[in-house]
Amino acid sequence: MTSPMQRALALAHSALGTTSPNPTVGAVLVKGGQVVGEGVTQPPPGPHAEVVALRQAGERARGSTLYVTLEPCSHFGRTPPCSQALIEAGVAEVHLAVLDPNPLVAGKGQAALEEAGIPTFLGEGAEQAQQLGEAHARYITTGLPFVVAKFAMSLDGKIATATGHSQWITGEEARQHSNRLRGVYDAILVGIETVLADDPLLTYRDPSGTPHQRQPLRVVVDSTGRTPSTARLLAQPGKTLVAMARASTERKALLERAGAEVAALPGEDGRVDLRALLRLLGQREVTSVIVEGGGTLLGALFDQRLVDKVMAFVAPIIIGGGQAPTPVGGIGIRHMAEALALQRVTVERLGEDLLVIGYCPR
Repeated sequence: MTSPMQRALALAHSALGTTSPNPTVGAVLVKGGQVVGEGVTQPPPGPHAEVVALRQAGERARGSTLYVTLEPCSHFGRTPPCSQALIEAGVAEVHLAVLDPNPLVAGKGQAALEEAGIPTFLGEGAEQAQQLGEAHARYITTGLPFVVAKFAMSLDGKIATATGHSQWITGEEARQHSNRLRGVYDAILVGIETVLADDPLLTYRDPSGTPHQRQPLRVVVDSTGRTPSTARLLAQPGKTLVAMARASTERKALLERAGAEVAALPGEDGRVDLRALLRLLGQREVTSVIVEGGGTLLGALFDQRLVDKVMAFVAPIIIGGGQAPTPVGGIGIRHMAEALALQRVTVERLGEDLLVIGYCPR
């Protein structure tokens, strides 16, 4: 039987990708052994999960127990404080999976409930809740988006043949999973070489191939302004940002007429300043970014220690070829002791392929 907290976690998981820049939260109200209200955070400026659950419960909320995946907020933001709403509704006790890392909350919501005589219990479902809120935690404490490096490769570490042919390395199940990830993150980031080689759509699509209404922001790192005005991604639903270091005024105007926004972010090396790009995205309330290649961009992000999480799809095939490209380029390291050792590593099976997930140390 599913526990109330597991139900709250499932509710939160079902809304991943829809609540940004707010965290995804699930809440369940229980009274007399029965669920009397449940909710999930609504897209801004909609209500938070606790308020949705309270509205559903109505008068039955009085004397009930709340199970919630994140500490109720204690400050006025886009909505009033949830902790105050719980107090006014007469909730008897509150079970919190984790505290809110937001410095404006950070235990204040729990303290407000305790001061009002509502006992709180912390920690049930904490590991799952932390994973659900990992992007929000990074963003709210640093102002930077949570960066995920995603790539598919063969067993011998290739992302294409020596001739550049790359479709398809992984099987259908892995590709569907990869597409679903686009619905979770706020932005997709690629380098110009990927755009020139593959002319990708970079859209989040349903199983029939139809783009969803909500699309992540498409971001192209294009230092010298080589993105074609005819690139397919410029004609897709949603928005595209092209980050450049240097390009002619005419080139910028051409891309803007094609529907792109152009941002000038020159670095000292003549390339796009990736840290500045992430700061810009954070300022625009982009809380999470999934990087889909290519090797030059991924290598630069790893070299600068800007990656938070790795999702590597590994297919049981051998491609070979000394000139065949690999997923991560860049400067790299000189000694094995300097290698980036991922933490909290897990492995999933997707058809014949494997998905290796790990976190970069901070």
